[in-house]
Amino acid sequence: MLTAAVVGASGYVGGELMRLILGHPHLELTQVTSERLAGRYVYSVHPNLRGATRLKFRPMSELEPVDVLFLCLPHGQAARQIEHFAALAHTVVDCSADFRLRDPAWHARWYGEETAAPEWRARFVYGLPELERERLRGARYISGVGCNATAVNLALWPLAREGLVERVVVEVKVGSSEGGARASAASHHPERSGAVRSFAPVGHRHQAEICQELGLSPDQLFFSATAIEMVRGVLATAHAFLNRDVTDRDLWQLYRAAYGQEPFVRLVRDRTGIYRYPEPKILAGTNFCDVGWEVDDHGRRVVVISALDNLMKGAAGSAVQALNVAQGWDERAGLEFLGLHPI
Repeated sequence: MLTAAVVGASGYVGGELMRLILGHPHLELTQVTSERLAGRYVYSVHPNLRGATRLKFRPMSELEPVDVLFLCLPHGQAARQIEHFAALAHTVVDCSADFRLRDPAWHARWYGEETAAPEWRARFVYGLPELERERLRGARYISGVGCNATAVNLALWPLAREGLVERVVVEVKVGSSEGGARASAASHHPERSGAVRSFAPVGHRHQAEICQELGLSPDQLFFSATAIEMVRGVLATAHAFLNRDVTDRDLWQLYRAAYGQEPFVRLVRDRTGIYRYPEPKILAGTNFCDVGWEVDDHGRRVVVISALDNLMKGAAGSAVQALNVAQGWDERAGLEFLGLHPI
């Protein structure tokens, strides 16, 4: 049993990590931090954990050494303190964007700031097991993933690895929890309720992760994001224009070859019923990403649809799955929840 701590545990991703660690067969949650809520019980902020733990938040200055340290800090903070965190734990999993991009110049371009601790960037492995499993084995430093990027990466990976993508236009629709636990003018209920609001028609930061992992250039990938009235979830609709004709049978072969043995990617493409294509609602709380598609008869266009829970497969779930791979554990450990229906 390894000891684990969550730094910045008052937010939604921190809450999900605590839930997963408390149910993990190989991890013991021993410490959680929050500067603002130090001294309060965890369940006062994350009521679903009532009865599961008596831990209280503590300030980061009181953090003691552990085996695994999960970081859920605002972007920029982990990199500025990485030497300190690395001295406290053998394994560090950072859920921010600080170490996701391998190229420091790309980080500066997409995040508008020079990266701190650039010498650490090469030590971190991007924590998406479906694409980086071999690099994750034995890794001590794991970077979290972007939720929107994960939905797109898993939707397009089978096409991209075959070199089929000429260009792709992606629209993601996202729930309110993607904006974090702190309230803002945009998340105020009268403003958010009933909204279908385009908040990043161009220039979304997750575009960089997608290009990096799929081997595409920014001139090939066009990405937009829209907020809708949903708490959890991402639905990605990718219009992929290919460099050769493909049939539906070709796509079944490509996607089965890529994901047939993956524990958390499901191919969802039925002929009848209301759940013919992926839908984020039924994935709430799970680590699954559902992927489906349709072939357009015109213009070598394939529409790939993917769905996931942004707090799980898009963040905390992938972080735990990546740790499982790094430690050589069953990849599904702590992640077996199948979801609810109806919900």
